[in-house]
Amino acid sequence: MNYKFYNEDCISGAQKHIEDNSIDLIITDPPYGIGGDKLHKHYNRNEDHVIDGYVEVAAAEYETFSEQWIHEASRILKPGGSIYIVSGYTNLFYILKALRQTQLKELNHIIWKYNFGVYTKTKYVSSHYHILYYIKPGAKHTFNTFCRHDALEKSGSGGSKNYEDREDVWAINKEYKPGQKKNKNELPKALLKKMIAYSSHPGNWVCDMFLGGFSTAKVALEMGRYATGFEISQNMFDHQIREMQKIKFRSLAEFSQRTNELRSNQGVPWTPQELFKLKNRFNTLYKKHGTKKKTIELLCEEFGRGRFGIVNALKKAGGKQ
Repeated sequence: MNYKFYNEDCISGAQKHIEDNSIDLIITDPPYGIGGDKLHKHYNRNEDHVIDGYVEVAAAEYETFSEQWIHEASRILKPGGSIYIVSGYTNLFYILKALRQTQLKELNHIIWKYNFGVYTKTKYVSSHYHILYYIKPGAKHTFNTFCRHDALEKSGSGGSKNYEDREDVWAINKEYKPGQKKNKNELPKALLKKMIAYSSHPGNWVCDMFLGGFSTAKVALEMGRYATGFEISQNMFDHQIREMQKIKFRSLAEFSQRTNELRSNQGVPWTPQELFKLKNRFNTLYKKHGTKKKTIELLCEEFGRGRFGIVNALKKAGGKQ
């Protein structure tokens, strides 16, 4: 079975169903504790196609609620595993406080800018969410640096696509699903694909503590991962379990994902033999192509190294600069 879902509260459900140190990646968007079941009145939304049963957490309970579910998330995450928590700002303090009560280590506080906010007249428009990216110490964490863009790919502005994609401010639009059954709040596929690609491998287990519209689970399966998680709403769970039958799980054999192979030697110390070969290859390619830029690009591919690694090694080897 490539997925396991539970129509239960995530705190008691995780205690019952998920073993310690068994999950590779957690991506979750918990209730915000701001009356989310009534937000459509402020956004002027038509919710005819929104599935009933959204379960909000009372503001007075949010601190304890956050401590309990984050404790479970920390317990089930493998050493070296990653967790992404999407949050608004109102109760962000309690989530950060709960995280600091665990052994989880912060790597990034990401800002996700989306394509609209609530209209205001007397203050700035809020049009972003926070994404807290933490890892569990005890093993090397997964971060597939070149899973989406190679080190040499250029953006339209001439900068590095890889560098820009890994900056900690993400501009990703929310998705509109007119006429489709949906959860009150759903994370866009583009956002989920990015986190799953960077922080997991095909065959890993991805968990969502608050499944909602099952978006995380659906994208994980489509990317060759296994999925598990919890949804307390009976209406939402029943609907999405039926929808899961339409999702195609991409097995390891058929799944095609960019890997780190092109830069497989980054960070590996150079041997004297490699430095000697690098110097000779540089001189040969430079004579053929006539430009340092083209020569460095070819050497990056040939030696599986990044640009700065090649340049620094050439200085050490005494190659032509």
